[in-house]
Amino acid sequence: QVQLVESGGGLVQAGGSLRLSCAASGSIFSINAMGWYRRAPGKERGLVALITSGGTTTYADSVKGRFTVSRDNAKNTVYLQMNSLKPEDTAVYYCNAMRGGRPYWGQGTQVTVSS
Repeated sequence: QVQLVESGGGLVQAGGSLRLSCAASGSIFSINAMGWYRRAPGKERGLVALITSGGTTTYADSVKGRFTVSRDNAKNTVYLQMNSLKPEDTAVYYCNAMRGGRPYWGQGTQVTVSS
């Protein structure tokens, strides 16, 4: 089992920044990709960004150039730096880890961007 605990969500004005953190614990050996998904009101949960154990990153088109995903393997933590936030970024953000082909999820953290 892998446990994921997110932190760093909150309320911010448009144009502002937030940094999300996600700490992994438990059976963390052989976790490969880690990343972030989000679910906006009335929408399906979708990929925001992910990073492999080798450091390869993937981003949703809507966040490219504004968000940066990074990973500290020594701390078993993945981060999402979000800059130039827009009201349409408002969502619950979920941390995700893949281990042995199985996804694990955090409890989610709310990000609200006011206009």
